[in-house]
Amino acid sequence: MPADLTVIILTFNEEKHLGRCLQSLSSVARRVVVVDCFSSDGTVALAQAQGAEVMQHAWVNHSVQVNWALDNVPIDTRWTMRLDADEVVTPELAAALNSDLSGYPDSVMGLTVNRQIHFLGRWIRHGGIYPVRMLRVWRSGHGRCENRWMDEHMVVQGEIAHVDADIADINLNNVTWWTDKHNHYASREAVDLLMHRRQEVEETATARLNFQAGMKRWLKLKVYARLPLGLRALLYFLYRYFLRLGFLDGWQGFAFHFLQGFWYRFLVDVKVHELETLMRMQGLTLEEAVWREFGYEI
Repeated sequence: MPADLTVIILTFNEEKHLGRCLQSLSSVARRVVVVDCFSSDGTVALAQAQGAEVMQHAWVNHSVQVNWALDNVPIDTRWTMRLDADEVVTPELAAALNSDLSGYPDSVMGLTVNRQIHFLGRWIRHGGIYPVRMLRVWRSGHGRCENRWMDEHMVVQGEIAHVDADIADINLNNVTWWTDKHNHYASREAVDLLMHRRQEVEETATARLNFQAGMKRWLKLKVYARLPLGLRALLYFLYRYFLRLGFLDGWQGFAFHFLQGFWYRFLVDVKVHELETLMRMQGLTLEEAVWREFGYEI
């Protein structure tokens, strides 16, 4: 029997991935709810054909969409899980959830799992990329997504346990799609960094994140963010590729660590510099500069 679990999946034009995702959940979840952002492809029909419920809501950002789902999906299972459409639950994780979910003490409010990242057909195992623990399962009614523009995590109030099994992020789109997506991510992260610097974002207490996520957040905001623009991206790439053995991931690993560890982080820095220059030269507030550059309301 499937676990007493509801899985929430956010989608927009995900017909390439969604069927695989839903198939991986077939023996795990009692209920699957797809929260769609008005897809123009066959995403909705595919979800309905495979037995998922579908709700639709206009996109603002990831955290808003997750929290809208938590507020509007009537969840009657004991546990809730968040999964992306391009991710799959591995058989090992499915077995662990089916066998163990009912046995956790009432003090455990959230569960972390390992996340694999695949790039250009290869599982990226080095460079500090695996295993990364992510809080993806929580007691229904006790989880919330941080209100951040980027790097948002699920948070709970209470004890967090770990399931030593994996979800796998295996995106089938090409590198052109990947770089376009990360260009948009870089805009959001530039905004997030400037909002944090101005201390106008209500930070989530680190204790409510799992330890690994809390430590990474602290290093990013208290150490990395204080290094000079541009230089920090290079240092981060060198750290991942050499000290954390990213070179062992082959040529696909070089492409991933260079693009995600250097190019993306350097792009964020350039966008931060542009926003700061625009604010200084034209006397704009951060809200005005972000709207002019990216069309975001913050």
